[in-house]
Amino acid sequence: MSLMIIAVAAFLFDALIGDPRSKFHPVVLIGNLISLLEKFLRRDDDNPSVKIIKGGILVFVVVISMLFIGVGINFLTLKIPSITAQIFLQAIILSFMISPRSLSEAGREIYNLLESNDLIHAREKVGWIVGRDTKNLNESEVTRATVETVAENTVDGIISPLFYFALGGLPLAIAYRAVNTMDSMLGYKNEKYIHFGRVAARMDDIANFIPARLTGLLFIMSAFILKFDYRNAFNMMCRDARKHPSPNGGWAEATVAGALNIRLGGINYYFGEPHFREYMGDPNENLKAAHIMGTIKMMYTATTLFLICAVLIC
Repeated sequence: MSLMIIAVAAFLFDALIGDPRSKFHPVVLIGNLISLLEKFLRRDDDNPSVKIIKGGILVFVVVISMLFIGVGINFLTLKIPSITAQIFLQAIILSFMISPRSLSEAGREIYNLLESNDLIHAREKVGWIVGRDTKNLNESEVTRATVETVAENTVDGIISPLFYFALGGLPLAIAYRAVNTMDSMLGYKNEKYIHFGRVAARMDDIANFIPARLTGLLFIMSAFILKFDYRNAFNMMCRDARKHPSPNGGWAEATVAGALNIRLGGINYYFGEPHFREYMGDPNENLKAAHIMGTIKMMYTATTLFLICAVLIC
């Protein structure tokens, strides 16, 4: 039960305080370790097999290091005589591993810009949270990019770290965040990382497999509570979740698309080159800024439901 008290407290800390931007933020420090190991291990002239092996070594070193750090933090906090202080410190650290407020603030800012008809700045802001080209997006495309990002990041930015914390406390939560950070830094299908980042990408796929599907179910429950189209959310999850290029991303995106009666996916441009992503959901409604707020509401409701279920199970 104490684990879930910590998880609830971490969620509240994030909601009240947010995620501080600092070079000493744990995720920034994890990223620095990944960059250091990459400089030491990756060589452009290595053959593909060697690149895969070296990428695997990087993943192993980072994950084991984070597990040991998590165990060390557990050990040190348990030495504190006050249980309240133990919970407080662990909750603060766990709050660095989740990002509901950051996601919400990014989405709300883009929503406000669209509502103010400031498409130029809305394109600029959405470019901070997506990898696609954004300078020529219209309002519908800016909305789609934002909804897709908030939905998909509900998995790896919130539900997954909380899921692994519930399973194994801070060591597993920190190790998961390291896996996800490695994927975001190395898991690209380009010439530079297609081999070196392969193990990192596969690890992230495996780590998010259960939480992604759990998030889909939580989104259906959220749609019911928020009086969105929960039946269509279920239907679109079953029909379209596997269309996503990621084995996990579609479970959140397709479910949100169904709940809001919108269609996600379509043509995205990367470095000027068009790439088609299969459609998820049906275009029963035209994409507009209000759908961003609907997705944010679903994100917070799904997170709250997860915490409630976890506490009841404990």
